[in-house]
Amino acid sequence: MATSKAKTGKNPKGNKESAKSREAARRARVEEIRKAEQARERRMRLLTLGVTAVILAGLAGGGWFLIDAAQDKEEAKAAPVDGVKSWSKLTQNHVNGTVDYKMSPPVGGDHNQVWVNCDKQVYTKAVPNENAVHGLEHGAVWVTYNDKAAKADVESLSGLVKKTSYTFMSPYEDQSSPIVLSAWEHQLKVDKASDPRVQKFLDKYVQGEQTPEPGAACSGGMTP
Repeated sequence: MATSKAKTGKNPKGNKESAKSREAARRARVEEIRKAEQARERRMRLLTLGVTAVILAGLAGGGWFLIDAAQDKEEAKAAPVDGVKSWSKLTQNHVNGTVDYKMSPPVGGDHNQVWVNCDKQVYTKAVPNENAVHGLEHGAVWVTYNDKAAKADVESLSGLVKKTSYTFMSPYEDQSSPIVLSAWEHQLKVDKASDPRVQKFLDKYVQGEQTPEPGAACSGGMTP
């Protein structure tokens, strides 16, 4: 007697449902990745905008600071300094030998053809008037002191000169004030280094408008 074998076959409906489930899972995963990428891009945009805003704010603030500093410097140069004595139309001839100057220390007039080195220079001995005046012609400020100046003031002024271009300093006994600052055609006498007019004088007259030869070198001259 013949026996019959049970037929086994594929279930088309089950296969379709399984494929749909896999497709749905794939789409869900793709959507999840897409949303995560969008969120990351939003975070990056916000971070970039924040950093840019900070940079722009810093540049704007720094720009205003630089503008304000420049304006302050120009105002300092334009403002008169109390107590400054001035001369005008001083001669500028190069001569040999000594010159009989009208003021002490001199602030201009005929002078030696070689200037004294006058860039952050502190001299412990007197320098020749004729070479010093040539330094003033180049826009330098000459700081002088006599034995009436306090030691602490001399040290303070030395430090100031050493960090200020186009300035030089030396002892000068034949002056009526403990401390004198001289520029071409202008001079200020003070008793103390702490006098606020000292810095005002430097701000106004170092390479100031009075300079007969602006931009001329303060190095390459002579060192007494």
